[in-house]
Amino acid sequence: MNIAIVGLGLIGGSFAKTIKAKTTHNVYGLDTDPDVQNFARSCGYITAITAQELKKADITLVCLNPDAAVDFVMQNINCFSPGSVVLDICGVKEPVVRKLSAPLAEKNIVFLGTHPMAGREYSGFEYSLPDLFDGASWILTPEPSTSPNAVRLVRMLGEQLGFDVVISDAKRHDELIAYTSQLAHITSNAYIKSPAVANHKGFSAGSFLDLTRIARVNEDMWTSLMMLNRENLSAELGILIGNLTEYKNALDQNDGQKLKELLKSGSDIKKSIK
Repeated sequence: MNIAIVGLGLIGGSFAKTIKAKTTHNVYGLDTDPDVQNFARSCGYITAITAQELKKADITLVCLNPDAAVDFVMQNINCFSPGSVVLDICGVKEPVVRKLSAPLAEKNIVFLGTHPMAGREYSGFEYSLPDLFDGASWILTPEPSTSPNAVRLVRMLGEQLGFDVVISDAKRHDELIAYTSQLAHITSNAYIKSPAVANHKGFSAGSFLDLTRIARVNEDMWTSLMMLNRENLSAELGILIGNLTEYKNALDQNDGQKLKELLKSGSDIKKSIK
């Protein structure tokens, strides 16, 4: 199978390396930075192509941020082969699926929204890994009209690459990702803004490292993702603020029993989930 990857950053680069390491598929690569594209080619991970050569691909992975992904697909919609499958990897699904599914279907091209639940604190091809996806979820968000054969094809590819493939719809994806990913990044990013952070050395250990690991973000990418999902994210942020207020009130009111109940309820929930 011929697989094209558009965008050779952390995720696109990891797809290229993983496909090369774990399958016999042909990997084509395209990046706006010729140095990145040439480096990936020189390392043997891709065969470099232009947008006009995307017709060679059975599957095209568009590994770009949401706005860039939509722009690229629409600007190059005549470059994809009829009958092929185009995937995005964006962290929000409804806005992307809504803009791309119908135009590609008119060209007899299947669009399937996807989201690989994997990443690192750093971005760029140099940080991509051939095992980044081992055991990670790859969420696929087919529409009712999406070809079942295309879904099966992508599921098979995902399993070859080490993913745990999850099927969802785009709306449910965006609702849940607001909580499991976007809210976590906001919490970490806000937590690290305490003036006390300047004096953490010698007084911090695992809990500090765990909570601050994802404070370092690509602000352009995360702003785009969060704004596209702002209603879901705002709702989750409101829940978190309400919960935090309960802890603060217990402290302000010198109510140790209430604080103990709050801590126990959170601990019990953690014990109950898998």
